[in-house]
Amino acid sequence: MKHFVTAAIFTYPHEITILKHLLEEAGLQFYFENETMASVVPLYTHALGGIKLKVHKNDFNTVKEILDNFNHNNHLKII
Repeated sequence: MKHFVTAAIFTYPHEITILKHLLEEAGLQFYFENETMASVVPLYTHALGGIKLKVHKNDFNTVKEILDNFNHNNHLKII
């Protein structure tokens, strides 16, 4: 996991649901740091620094494109 970098940070678990599907569909390696803790104890999210999307550094640009496309060219939004 040492070759993974943070691509985005989210506050709530519901924000990553559709994004997980898009990343899996693209066949990318990723994980969400603090996802379980934020689901169990939502108030800890801020103390932990949020739910961090970690991706392999070689996939970083692809993930950024997916995030940009999802945020700007879609009627669904990560809020």
